[in-house]
Amino acid sequence: MRLQGIYYFFAHPFLYPVLRARLIPCLLLSLFVLTNLFLWTYLPQVMLLAIFHGQTLAWINGAFLVLGEGAAIVALLFEAFLVDETLVDTFDAVLINEGLADLVKRSRVLNMDASDPVKTLGKPVASAVYSPFSFRQILEFIIFLPLNLIPVAGTPIFLLLTGYRAGPLHHHRYFKLLGLTKTEKRRFVKARRLRYTWFGTVALILQLIPVLSMLFLLTTAAGSGLWVARLEKARQMREDVPNHVHGDRQRYEDDPA
Repeated sequence: MRLQGIYYFFAHPFLYPVLRARLIPCLLLSLFVLTNLFLWTYLPQVMLLAIFHGQTLAWINGAFLVLGEGAAIVALLFEAFLVDETLVDTFDAVLINEGLADLVKRSRVLNMDASDPVKTLGKPVASAVYSPFSFRQILEFIIFLPLNLIPVAGTPIFLLLTGYRAGPLHHHRYFKLLGLTKTEKRRFVKARRLRYTWFGTVALILQLIPVLSMLFLLTTAAGSGLWVARLEKARQMREDVPNHVHGDRQRYEDDPA
């Protein structure tokens, strides 16, 4: 679904203005963060990793470590100051394009006469947050960082554990639109735990790609919205089955011949 989000984003030009509005400041911020991290922290971390991994793996895993730190900082700054509203707009626009305007309407005003889903979006009438800021997530990220010291397996374990925690956060807005309680949300996530872990892991890996973090944040939001659209359509189909069965039974009783 994450990779489908990339295709979906580029296949639907109405989403381009969402990226264009934030592209320059976010690219500059990404370059600034990554340049300083590689300049000041890369070599010290390589030296530390060389103790555990040997010189060759230390250079590779050191790069992953710095990119992971950069992705966390960039995502934090983006979502806190620049693009959470943009992520919400991307997510909502996908839902509208997939026929779920009634779901989005619970949280914001919609102009249904507009020419495309992005222009349909009006002002929120309730809190509109794509992924909430979480000190717990930042703390867990810092706690998990030393896993990268484990040779070979450390970095994949770090990515999977981080993805395990981050995956459900990509559906935070969906849960809010549905009005789920904490218990209902936990039950919903538990039933799809592997898919959420994979979603969060791939999203994190994509955000490790230098400079393109902003783009992949948006394509991940598109993929998240696409997943919601499929979940909602599947739910509606399940709800329609009893109605069809009841209707067929009623017709049979009315006209037994």
